[in-house]
Amino acid sequence: MTKHTCILLGAPVDSGKRRRGCLMGPDAYRTAGLKESLEELGHKVEDRGNVKRADLQMTPPDAKIHYWSETIAWTEALAEAAEAAMQDGLPIFLGGDHSLAAGSVTGVSRFANAQNRPQFVLWLDAHSDYHTPTSTDTGNLHGTPVAYFTGRDGFEGFPKVENPVPQENVCIIGLRSVDQAERDALQVSNIHRHDMREIDESGIAKPLAAFLKRVAEANGMLHVSLDVDFLDPSVAPAVGTTVPGGATVREAHLVMEMLNDSGLMTSMDLVELNPFLDERGRTATLMVDLAASSLGRKIFDRPTRSHF
Repeated sequence: MTKHTCILLGAPVDSGKRRRGCLMGPDAYRTAGLKESLEELGHKVEDRGNVKRADLQMTPPDAKIHYWSETIAWTEALAEAAEAAMQDGLPIFLGGDHSLAAGSVTGVSRFANAQNRPQFVLWLDAHSDYHTPTSTDTGNLHGTPVAYFTGRDGFEGFPKVENPVPQENVCIIGLRSVDQAERDALQVSNIHRHDMREIDESGIAKPLAAFLKRVAEANGMLHVSLDVDFLDPSVAPAVGTTVPGGATVREAHLVMEMLNDSGLMTSMDLVELNPFLDERGRTATLMVDLAASSLGRKIFDRPTRSHF
């Protein structure tokens, strides 16, 4: 197993939606033992604390948009932190809501471009997050990062995406809640997308293996963005956007184990954890276990835990 320098970057982003609580996510991951779990696997772990943003005052393009200035500030700060961290190791962004990926993916993509390598993104999520600020009905910007980093219009005021991730380099697995505007946009895009019906019919390994093959053949850098709501809420309740019918614990571990086997992952998000909604920390613990799987923990290494 390849040993990495894993760089933990807290991203207490809570501006992507109205329901508060994700700002507590970074500390929950730390409390659940992420650093210790990765060190037990032989990785060097550097916790750089929480990223800090500037205090911006920007006018949103529409009054319905929530926390426009905050999200722009987070995007700027996280893009800079991501690009810097890539020079030193494998960054893991501890969220924070999913709007943080506008910054994390932009930053790692800048680094990939400097290395003359293509950037790929594996998006593990119940939602496509392919809205633009003009198409969203809710005004919640955690539903827009994929649109942003692939270069869609409507993000005036945000950092310019100099190196948008090509649509065909994005793979979304776990879809089960997609708005009509997103569906229409996705259907004319080249984004690879796999909903839970496909997973039920054909399994989760087949589409992931095909995507990883494309990454490997292109000598690509791979960013993995893991949303709590990729998982079924029965096993991961600590998320404000619960959608029944998500991935099982076993399916999620299989994804992570395949990522480790491939050796392709170069950066990672752990997002949408709202500890205020958790049950004795079991969602945070599961997310830490999944991160450990992606970096080498095998099934026979797993501790037995009781949450009762």
